[in-house]
Amino acid sequence: MEHSTHNDEHLNEERPPTNTGGKEKQTPDAENPIVLSGHLKVTPVEKKAAGIPAVLASFADLIEENALFRGTKALFSMNQFDGFDCSSCAWPDPDDDRSPLAEYCENGAKALAEEATSKKVTPDFFTKNAVYDLSLLDDYHIGKMGRLTDPVYLPKGGTHYQPISWEEAFRKIAEHFNALVSPDEAAFYTSGRTSNEASFVYQLFAKAYGTNNMPDCSNMCHETSGSGLRPTIGIGKGTVTLEDFYEAEVIMIIGQNPGTNSPRMMSALSKCKANGGKIIAINPLPETGLMGFKDPQKIKGVLEGVKLADLYLPVKINGDMALLKALEKLLLNFEKETPGQVLDRAFIEEKTTGFPEFEKQFDHYAIAELAEHSGVPVTLLYEAAQMLKSRKKIIICWGMGITQQPNGVDMVREMLNILLLKGSIGIKGAGVCPVRGHSNVQGNRTMLIDEKPTEEQLDRLEQFYGFKMPRKHGYDVVRAIKAMHAGKVKVLFCMGGNLLSAAPDTTYTADALRKLDLLVCVSTKLNRGHLVHGKECIILPTYSRADRDIVNGEVQIVSTENSMGVVQSSKGVLQPVSDNLLNETQIVCRMAMATLGNRSAVNWQRYHDSYDAVRDDIEKCIPGFENYNVRVRRKGGFYLPNAARDEQRFAEQYDYRAPFTLTDIPVNKLADDEYLMATTRTHDQFNTTIYGLDDRYRGIHQERRVIFMNEKDIAKAGFKAGDKVDLFNYDDDTERVAPLFIIVPYPIPEKNTMTYFPETNVLVSVNNVVRESNMPASKYVKIKIRKHHPDV
Repeated sequence: MEHSTHNDEHLNEERPPTNTGGKEKQTPDAENPIVLSGHLKVTPVEKKAAGIPAVLASFADLIEENALFRGTKALFSMNQFDGFDCSSCAWPDPDDDRSPLAEYCENGAKALAEEATSKKVTPDFFTKNAVYDLSLLDDYHIGKMGRLTDPVYLPKGGTHYQPISWEEAFRKIAEHFNALVSPDEAAFYTSGRTSNEASFVYQLFAKAYGTNNMPDCSNMCHETSGSGLRPTIGIGKGTVTLEDFYEAEVIMIIGQNPGTNSPRMMSALSKCKANGGKIIAINPLPETGLMGFKDPQKIKGVLEGVKLADLYLPVKINGDMALLKALEKLLLNFEKETPGQVLDRAFIEEKTTGFPEFEKQFDHYAIAELAEHSGVPVTLLYEAAQMLKSRKKIIICWGMGITQQPNGVDMVREMLNILLLKGSIGIKGAGVCPVRGHSNVQGNRTMLIDEKPTEEQLDRLEQFYGFKMPRKHGYDVVRAIKAMHAGKVKVLFCMGGNLLSAAPDTTYTADALRKLDLLVCVSTKLNRGHLVHGKECIILPTYSRADRDIVNGEVQIVSTENSMGVVQSSKGVLQPVSDNLLNETQIVCRMAMATLGNRSAVNWQRYHDSYDAVRDDIEKCIPGFENYNVRVRRKGGFYLPNAARDEQRFAEQYDYRAPFTLTDIPVNKLADDEYLMATTRTHDQFNTTIYGLDDRYRGIHQERRVIFMNEKDIAKAGFKAGDKVDLFNYDDDTERVAPLFIIVPYPIPEKNTMTYFPETNVLVSVNNVVRESNMPASKYVKIKIRKHHPDV
């Protein structure tokens, strides 16, 4: 078999580990730090998340960014009723009381530190630093350069970015757009940080220009959730509120790590525990944030902490489906033993369809076989089913450990099946809860950032604006990358984010970006996506969420939507780092006016001058936003309609019932020298933004190029802790290589491994996607591990 190698030395994000020699210890839970290899130190795994270490880490980042006073002052406004919405996650704020001291988490404070930094990336910085030289740095050091202050332009064949005026930047962008043969030769990427107002005008410009090519970060994180939920319960969002967490009797957390990904969720979990609720944690790794929590807002919480998970199920990678079916079979068995005491027969009869066929499938399943497929012992499965047996207020939460597996859509529907059996949706303390990552990724989709808009949505826009909307579905992220690679997309406009580092198949994606005629990035900071570019590239600097946004002399509010469908205002407090920044809404409007001129039926100047004007028109085009400008200014904002939650009104095509879904258990076959790899983030990063080189909760320090392996696998393969290895993937008959990783023993199921992203995104084939949602399946990558070779 002939292989083409996908590897690029300039895309390897972290410095290679170096061997210090000496005898290496192999226990990652030793009393003192262990130097395994080079920079890497391993310390005891933390038993509880948050607490005093989290507080100290938060302020350490403010000090590092020379923003202690400026940043600390802003922290007191973060997530407050009259303050700004944190950009680091979409976890909801309490509807009533909010802590005046710290309504934020460690990651939120770190995100703010990067927004409040006094470090600046000026045009003079680019004069002194060639793009190629900057590309040799790792992502951590690139991100630590500081805030962008002025628009810059990289001409064709250029080696350095150079200053450009806003007017000239928009002229060049318009020139490229208007030179395209078809509007579909352009694509418009969106990050989840973008506000509702900017998102609305952004998608409107794309449609006015003539395309639905709107890949966004949802295509890489929770598209799977929407694809699974929309056809079954009629809405692609969660059905719970924050209050429901406090009232829940059982919360199942599957494929998600609250301690790192949404730390404020742990406060809600601790309230559930205080009210007598039980928590089941399902994950290949025993994450600290699932096991315990020290509440930094309470003295008792800091000193004692709370044990969170009552039961931990160590599922194998992609063993989740077998686990879910095992729980269902046990519940059905319990129902047979005590009819009417386990399942909600009335709910099943009145609100669902397809139960007989669903029940029949379990004639062919055996608990022992399901346990083997899942990797979880029968005794633990039985214990979990017992917790669910007599309880009705059940919430199931999940993250990308579910959504980024090939059968993720099926697993979302299987989790829903459990709730349908129990009648645990549309009641207090129960429902589905996909835990979103970026702060407004859910709001982006509500604002019609969607490559597949519905006919109903397009009809409303067309009726209001009076011009024909493009009807053909556009490119999502994976399809956009392939289209760029094939030369079908020639101009890419990125509204925030770091597409290169977030995307799969890093070398393939980099090659695609290099084929563009023009890449435009709206950004707050420098990132790798600016350094692997098209023939021309323009960087447009914008405000952060924490910055004071002044339009016509007035400080503006923007709005966002959190994971639970609450729309609330956000008003920045920081003095911007430069007088030459533009807000995202104005960037879109000026681009639209430059590109479309008098061809457009939209009054872009009106939107440019007033966010209220944008909101006035949103309410006319999107249901649920009636009286938007008044309600968004109310304390705590307002909830969007959710018929599944509020009325137990589900999918229209099933007469507003919810169907039980029949799914299959995947067969996961690995060769003797193959392993399954899942990517994850460290505790010191948010998405592709790397705050530091530690993963405190897992005991990893000063190194990111590590691979977590089961001790038995390490011994069987002839490795030892601290060995330097190269990782390979061979999907599509293509050799992909991620060189120089350090082996770290960890309690993970055999034949399973875990690595950090974006370092191992290079191993994720662009064709390894989730069925139906077409998301990258980054939690299911087949790899081979070999001793490091200096030529790799």
